[in-house]
Amino acid sequence: MGVTSFGGPAGQIALMHRELVEERGWMGHERFLHALNFCMLLPGPEAMQLATYVGWRLNGTLGGLVAGLLFVLPGAAVVLALSIAYAWYGQAPVVEAAFLGIKAAVLVIVVDALLKVAKRALHGAEAWAIAALAFVAIFFFAVAFPIIVALAALAGYLLARFAPDRLPEADTTAFDAEPVTISQTVRTAALWLAVWIAPLIAVSLLFPPVFTDVAVFFSKLAVVTFGGAYAVLAYMAQQAVGTYGWLSAPEMLDGLGLAETTPGPLILVTEFVGFLGAYREGGSPALVYGLLGALVTLWATFAPCFLWIFTGAPYVERLRANPKLAGALRGVTAAVVGVILNLSLWFALHVIFKTVTATDYGPLRLWTPEIASFQWDAALLSVLAALLIFGGRLGILTTLAICAGVSLTLSALL
Repeated sequence: MGVTSFGGPAGQIALMHRELVEERGWMGHERFLHALNFCMLLPGPEAMQLATYVGWRLNGTLGGLVAGLLFVLPGAAVVLALSIAYAWYGQAPVVEAAFLGIKAAVLVIVVDALLKVAKRALHGAEAWAIAALAFVAIFFFAVAFPIIVALAALAGYLLARFAPDRLPEADTTAFDAEPVTISQTVRTAALWLAVWIAPLIAVSLLFPPVFTDVAVFFSKLAVVTFGGAYAVLAYMAQQAVGTYGWLSAPEMLDGLGLAETTPGPLILVTEFVGFLGAYREGGSPALVYGLLGALVTLWATFAPCFLWIFTGAPYVERLRANPKLAGALRGVTAAVVGVILNLSLWFALHVIFKTVTATDYGPLRLWTPEIASFQWDAALLSVLAALLIFGGRLGILTTLAICAGVSLTLSALL
């Protein structure tokens, strides 16, 4: 699955269901869906965490490690190779032309994700209100994503507690729960917290400050990445581009395009960001800095997943009977729709226009494109991508390849 899991979380989860439930019979349908709901409660890539949970369920901690690592490592190796090639050749005209087509396709892919998530998540006026408020908060007031997640979870919890009739009825039938003691849980959490944090502290003490920044930022990101890579990408882009200056907004789109074309979790785009941030720090040799930056990013991004799963998995069956926790999840899911809408507009502005300026008026932030910087070829390629995805129902890889090819052709003719 680590080699063939293209198509983002939806495609990966569908592949796992077919393989694990239908063909191999390793897990029943209801248990699989309940495990998926549990993983969606957690920060981080839900598909990778679901793979880790299934491995743990089948063969304990060793099974979870094998399943989780092998789900991620093939894609991580490919993204690293592409990141190196991008750092060396990314500014070549032919590469720039290809990535213009990829960026246009990625824009439509994000819009497609927005529509699918909204269809699943927004049921009732309350969910629409949470989504709208989340969009306004992040797009116009630059409210931090963790704050939005926390407030949305609180709103969902309060609705489930005080106005349960306003929410869809949930199935709260619990499976048999395996016993686990508090002391066992504490020991497990302490062990995997140390596995996550200790190597990052060592890197911070032994290497230049950029690696401390990478370790801290992506560790923080690992705690707040509810809703998958699309939901957190705007927050990551704003920090990586605006605060740290590791890469530009167009390069951020290039990184997402690379992650879209590789197997494994889409959140592997963080590896691209960490590699470029360290590669450009000025260390010698630059490639070694980049490799270490990519390794630190991967560790900070995925080590917490094992902490969440190995600590929480023994309790997973009990969560089904907790309607208030289910309400908190519905609140977060609704807010994710607003965050993805913010990402869609942010992407659209930076793809269609070469120059976009953020202007602050007190707490209000407005993004203003320079009309003269309008890119007609990017707009045309975006329309083509929309026709391929919405009209032709083509897959992500096919759409990316066609748009890149058309962009290269336009560049050669003009």
